[in-house]
Amino acid sequence: MNAIKERIIGAVSLMTDKEAEIFWKLIQNRYTITAKSWNDIEEAEPDDVDLLMLAQIESDPECHQFVSEKEALRELGII
Repeated sequence: MNAIKERIIGAVSLMTDKEAEIFWKLIQNRYTITAKSWNDIEEAEPDDVDLLMLAQIESDPECHQFVSEKEALRELGII
């Protein structure tokens, strides 16, 4: 194993589990070719900003336009 790989392993061993998880996701996103879908997105509870946006969406009739998963992925540059 070369020195760079040993340094990477040393750095990972010092990371917290959460930091290592984030690092692993970076590696997967950069080097792993996998199909991505909405199921790959981790769910989180909405915060105050999210709740405000949701309330605005509900009150604005022009905010009820939807796109398909494929179109959204294309717009985001994922596919």
